[in-house]
Amino acid sequence: MKQHKPKTFTILLVDDKAENLVSLEHMLEGDHRVILKATSGNEALKTVLRHDDIGLIMLDVQMPEMDGYEVARLLQTNPKTKDISIIFVTAINKEEQYVMRGFEQGAVDYLSKPLDVNVTRAKVTVFEKLYRYQHQLKEAMIEKEKVNKQLERFMYVVAHDLKSPLSGAIGLLALINEDERIQSAPDLKEYMKIVLGATNHLTEMITSMLDYTRQSDMEQTIEEVNVHELVTQLSKLLFPPANIHIETGGTLPVLETNKLKLQQVFQNLISNAIKYNDKKDGLITIGGTDKGEFYEFYVKDNGPGVAKRDTDRIFKLFERLDNEGKGEGSGIGLNIFKLLVEEQGGKVWVESLPGEGSTFYFLWRQRY
Repeated sequence: MKQHKPKTFTILLVDDKAENLVSLEHMLEGDHRVILKATSGNEALKTVLRHDDIGLIMLDVQMPEMDGYEVARLLQTNPKTKDISIIFVTAINKEEQYVMRGFEQGAVDYLSKPLDVNVTRAKVTVFEKLYRYQHQLKEAMIEKEKVNKQLERFMYVVAHDLKSPLSGAIGLLALINEDERIQSAPDLKEYMKIVLGATNHLTEMITSMLDYTRQSDMEQTIEEVNVHELVTQLSKLLFPPANIHIETGGTLPVLETNKLKLQQVFQNLISNAIKYNDKKDGLITIGGTDKGEFYEFYVKDNGPGVAKRDTDRIFKLFERLDNEGKGEGSGIGLNIFKLLVEEQGGKVWVESLPGEGSTFYFLWRQRY
């Protein structure tokens, strides 16, 4: 496994007395640390602007010309520097009015002179750990965005390749539907109506997928979505076998959300529940609970269930389980489901008992 070199932690020391800077530098030296120094407020501001990777500023409060409070205030007003952590180093008394002024200007902590070596080192170590955690989180978000873009490109290719043959199939079905033998047989006429309706709906979905991959998140339409109607329509269009019954548990909400994304989530879960159900009388129940900012949905089935060791693995890209003759999935569907939910701040999980069935849960934001 590739080992990543730890990111450097850069600390800026600001004090108008050179001896204080030397002492503080010696105190804070360590592996993967870079120490920068400034002897005035103006020099500190110039140093910050020249280095975009400063993780912590140790800022003396009492300095001529520009004190530490003013330096912190100016840093706070600049979008590029407002998130840098600041520890004020001060010899003035610690009365509440002085402490509060420091926090108002952007300080996150205080150290009093004369500095205690152990306390100073411990506090700086805490801020270093926080900085590294934030950096790891940013890297994870960047990697997640790359995966999202890859999946969007995959969706575009699949949707584009499906659209042409599907359009041809619709044209052929329309011609067949005009045949006198179809028109004179009420049952066949009704079946053709259902098939044409389903294929036209699929065409609309593919067109929406193509539109989705061309737009940024900000451009995607947010609309009022009646989840009960959405689930009812999907349940019919997925053509479940006669032995599988789909029902809703209670009233489903009306949300302000992206309809296509929510439709993709439910279609994925319901399709899987139909495809892998191994019972003579299959039952799929869709319901949920209002959790305030989010709505907790579930799709429950009485199918084969998932072994405990697999309940996390099934959400990973290209992970496939043995479905005992039901056919392997692509290993993509549940990963897309997970990404779509997490993309807007929700989360997914599954509870399952082998042989008895599974319940897939997800949190979906109610309003944008």
